[in-house]
Amino acid sequence: MKKSLNINFAYYKNPKYKTIINYIFFGVCTTLVNLVAYYILTRSGMERAVANFISIALSILFAYVVNARYVFNSKAYGFKKIFYELSKFFTSRLFTMAVEILGVELLVWIGFQDFIGKIITQFIVIVVNYLISKFIVFIKS
Repeated sequence: MKKSLNINFAYYKNPKYKTIINYIFFGVCTTLVNLVAYYILTRSGMERAVANFISIALSILFAYVVNARYVFNSKAYGFKKIFYELSKFFTSRLFTMAVEILGVELLVWIGFQDFIGKIITQFIVIVVNYLISKFIVFIKS
């Protein structure tokens, strides 16, 4: 007899957990965009800081789209509201971009390999980005 796969989606159906689950999933995707772009750029000869900046910028663009649409279900419509939300998102991500760039440089200075430093800083940045997005950027108005 064939046993069917029965997955309980109760946590996912709960809006409180759905947001967190979606954020983790799309956060992993955003982190992959960041890390893959960084890896390709640095391994193709680009200077570390420039590659870091470009990879973070690409991941920020990706993150806004998926966070607004799939994680926080943004209700911003119209140019003014979307622009306001987008400007808050990019401003907050510029802050965490600085944290990430300085964090990678600090860890390299301490003696870590650059890619390991990049991975370590991702954990801090992911938590800070979630908190800022949830309580500042995508607030329900």
